[in-house]
Amino acid sequence: MQDVVQNNILRFWLDRMQDDENGGFYGRIDANEVLHKDAEKGAILNARILWSFSAAYRVFSGLENLDHLENLEHLDYLTAATRAKDYFIDHFIDHEYGGVYWSVDYKGNPLDTKKQFYAIGFAIYGLSEYARATGDREALDYALQLFECIEDHAFDHEHNGYIEALSRDWQPLADMRLSDLDANYPKSQNTHLHIIEPYANLYRTLREFQANSSCDYVPVIGSVLPIDIAVAPEDMFRVEGALRNIISIFTDKILNPETHHLDLFFDMDWTRGAGRLESYGHDIECSWLMHEAALVLGDRQVLARVEPIVREVAKASEKGLRPDGSMIHEANLDTGHVDDDLHWWVQAENVVGWFNLYQHFGDEEALARAMKCWEYIKTQIIDYEHGEWHWSRHADGTLNTVDDKAGFWKCPYHNSRMCLEIIERFGSMENNY
Repeated sequence: MQDVVQNNILRFWLDRMQDDENGGFYGRIDANEVLHKDAEKGAILNARILWSFSAAYRVFSGLENLDHLENLEHLDYLTAATRAKDYFIDHFIDHEYGGVYWSVDYKGNPLDTKKQFYAIGFAIYGLSEYARATGDREALDYALQLFECIEDHAFDHEHNGYIEALSRDWQPLADMRLSDLDANYPKSQNTHLHIIEPYANLYRTLREFQANSSCDYVPVIGSVLPIDIAVAPEDMFRVEGALRNIISIFTDKILNPETHHLDLFFDMDWTRGAGRLESYGHDIECSWLMHEAALVLGDRQVLARVEPIVREVAKASEKGLRPDGSMIHEANLDTGHVDDDLHWWVQAENVVGWFNLYQHFGDEEALARAMKCWEYIKTQIIDYEHGEWHWSRHADGTLNTVDDKAGFWKCPYHNSRMCLEIIERFGSMENNY
């Protein structure tokens, strides 16, 4: 996995996607390996690039001391992460109204200025990871500002939870969808998933800084660098409270207690909408991200409530598994339509989700599933000729030759995170032994 993340994934983005003319990173390489220099640049893509290189720098700079690296390539990751951070702050953050633009044009000018809270969540994720990796105060301050932005504008004080989107100046939108593939509902599992993820990372970063400044810091592989940054108690309190609350939203609102799947779309009052939909990739991803949030929170009562659900949701996702170890995307039980494409991101989350059950619950069958999916990825999804991963294979095994190699939604995040998670988890398990 170290070889794949360094030489297949991140090397592709370093060599082919850095925009030296207009700054930041290019917006698109299509399925035929054609670079589109004038493609729009999406907030999701750029925030995920920021997270990926920040996390890679953090993990591999820690591993260097154990002689697991043959070179200083992690310094390239720091340069790319800093490039991504500076470009994001300069071009994607709305310095007038706050929040994050959905997209900018290839020259960095605002293009789609709506405020999709999913995108703001990813901005927090990337900025907090950069702060965690480098001790950068500016990145942390922007992450905290965007956290307050979500809490101020997206939080539903009447029914709990977070809405999908608003206009640039925080006015209601008739169409709140994340993409054309989504149903138009004010709340979704997907947006909440990518708010719990950055909130957990932001809280972990704050706790590590707090422990460092109070001399309780104990360095481990991939942990924050020993840089002294003071953490305001009110920031800790606010982020902890929001993280605690969104964990309960998943257990009490989003989880379907009858099926143990995580339902996808909701009205403001949490009435389930859009029919009986099952997203197996989101189920397995949710299982480990919910668990991570509870582990980061560090409350034993919350963890005791969450851990049975983690296993139930992973069990429910088994419906999407195929005999070769891969996992299909989703199904609509009302219409009978099954999206049985084998998407790159679903396979990546499939590996982490099952490995998480092995790591924390000793589930040997889950480990076998993770390893089987990893074998599928190596033989069917990784592009060894051009770099990075293919978008997907169809159910008959043929390659998807339509969807992008890199683009608005095709980022180095799910696959690099899979590799980095497994590397860190093995390190953690070895330390425990």
